[in-house]
Amino acid sequence: MRLPTAIAAAAGLFLASMAPGQLAAQPKIYAYPSSANYCPAGLQPITISGVICCGTPNQSMTYAQVKAHPAPRVKRYRAAAPRRSARAHCPVGAKGCSYD
Repeated sequence: MRLPTAIAAAAGLFLASMAPGQLAAQPKIYAYPSSANYCPAGLQPITISGVICCGTPNQSMTYAQVKAHPAPRVKRYRAAAPRRSARAHCPVGAKGCSYD
């Protein structure tokens, strides 16, 4: 019974030491690019958790710039499979058909 108690104590100390840093972390506030600024003086349009409002951004890039992938997608094409006829090749007067 000592090992599980020691593990629980170590996990508790680890979480207690990490929790204050995680709780104190500020949310990422991105600048919202817009042509019109209807915010009060000193503020600008921002996005925080998908909501557009007035404030001061704490990130240097916009959300769209952060999510943009640096390289374009490469389109790959497969070689087309040979097409088969839906009709059977049956010469006139021959018995049976062959499906080539």
